Amino acid sequence: MKTSTRPPASRRVASFRGNSVAAGALYLLTFASIPTVVLYNQVKSDPGFIAGGGAETPVIVGGVLEVIVALACIGTAVALFPVVKRQNEGLALGFVGMRILEAAAIFAGVVALMSIVTIRQVGTGEDAGLIGDALLAQNTWTTLLGQGMIPAINALLLGPLMYRSRLIPRVLPVFGFIGAPFLLVGAVGVLFGLWGPASPVSAIGALGLTVWEFGMGAYLLTRGFRRDAIARLVSPHARAELTAGAER
Repeated sequence: MKTSTRPPASRRVASFRGNSVAAGALYLLTFASIPTVVLYNQVKSDPGFIAGGGAETPVIVGGVLEVIVALACIGTAVALFPVVKRQNEGLALGFVGMRILEAAAIFAGVVALMSIVTIRQVGTGEDAGLIGDALLAQNTWTTLLGQGMIPAINALLLGPLMYRSRLIPRVLPVFGFIGAPFLLVGAVGVLFGLWGPASPVSAIGALGLTVWEFGMGAYLLTRGFRRDAIARLVSPHARAELTAGAER
């Protein structure tokens, strides 16, 4: 008689605890770029920065923080994929792809600012100002697309997976569903020159996405995936197996 070598459902459910901890910690780490609002202030607001005015250390520190965030973005997708693919593999793959694209956009924005620092160090004469403006424009657009539109798309890909699977409280994906359309509309409005990047529409979207991502990160790190939801995803027989184990 052939015996099954698959581990019991209780062990398979427990094995996803590592995924939830990793995903939660990495989601919280994606908020490490918040200080760049201050760190990048001089390079973005002072036309004389590229000519040697002000310190460049804050810009470098901000670049390092954004690189960490970009890597954390990819890490969240890698950590969640083995779990959420059981709900819908197509959406899960789409989420991984968009998360990688988001990280690439962040890297592109960092490269633009680091290029300004390099030009500042070596000097390019009278053309420095024009080159600096071009690089700042590149950073502005990669930020708009990479940290404006793409996170909204991510919410529309991952949100349904989390909502339908009940891996986390359903109220958290709802914040993503609310914030994503506002963030998309805000980004499109900037593309067509209807308003600036700091519009009320974008602010509402950013608030919704912040609650969604920070709330999910905190929940996954401290509580983990809901045990009954994981049981349903692991196997159609897992719920009965887990219930029987709890009754012993």
